[in-house]
Amino acid sequence: QVQLVESGGGSVQAGGSLRLSCTAPGGIPSRACMAWFRQAPGKQREGVGFMYTNVDDSDDETYYTDSVKGRFTISRDNFKNILYLEMYNLKPEDTAIYYCAAADDFSLLLSDAARVNRCRDLRTGTFHSWGQGTQVTISA
Repeated sequence: QVQLVESGGGSVQAGGSLRLSCTAPGGIPSRACMAWFRQAPGKQREGVGFMYTNVDDSDDETYYTDSVKGRFTISRDNFKNILYLEMYNLKPEDTAIYYCAAADDFSLLLSDAARVNRCRDLRTGTFHSWGQGTQVTISA
């Protein structure tokens, strides 16, 4: 499993921005799906987006759900072992606990494309490592 620690949550007004960090003390795994999920009160946990970490990080791929596309950006800093979620033009409906998650327990024979396809639906069951979450509150 991958140890993950989120930080950076807070309260901002609608239209504002926040940057969340997910620190992986043991390093961000390669050829893995590193995702952000969120869970609002009374709702199921939903995927926000994920990064597929290629061996060459210049080839990293990112995918986002429609509700955040164009407003959220996932990136990583390999030197600091941090995965970021930059959020812009925040809306009250973005209020939730945000979680970082990792899926890296793929068969060695599974291709990069196949791994991406496994993660594309952002099903919680695909991801076996989770952080503790960080609260994001957006006021109108």
